[in-house]
Amino acid sequence: MAGIDYVRGDATAPQGEGVKVIAHVCNDLGGWGKGFVVAISRRWPEPEQEYRRWHRERAGNDFALGAVQFVQAGQRIWVANMVGQRGMRRGSKGVPVRYEAIDVALGSVADKALELGASVHMPRIGCGLAGGKWSQVEPLIQDRLVARGVPVTVYDHAA
Repeated sequence: MAGIDYVRGDATAPQGEGVKVIAHVCNDLGGWGKGFVVAISRRWPEPEQEYRRWHRERAGNDFALGAVQFVQAGQRIWVANMVGQRGMRRGSKGVPVRYEAIDVALGSVADKALELGASVHMPRIGCGLAGGKWSQVEPLIQDRLVARGVPVTVYDHAA
């Protein structure tokens, strides 16, 4: 079984051929403006617009921890807005990352990637502003994506 391919670069400029899904973690408050989402918005306006609409209309849709919204950003590029973070601040209840929600969301990402015949590209999700540990996120990616035959590339941004 192949593993996760780690590369230096920008996850908003995914490498390789074919259809690509760019996966990232969003919060459950509708906030979009710090971290990796800034790079996404610089390249494509649709993922932010759709995420904000999804949150605004949450009373009538599936917006919640563990949910994923897939937004087509280009002919062969999809962005997966994964709700995997409770709030935005570290506090008495710890860091915002919710590993269970990321786990569920990655299962949906795998389903979509297999449906599209796509590879999945991401930064080290849940480990920036969400405050998570890669040692806890990486096994989720292995179990939900790699084990199902989905090619995964993780990008470490070049300094």
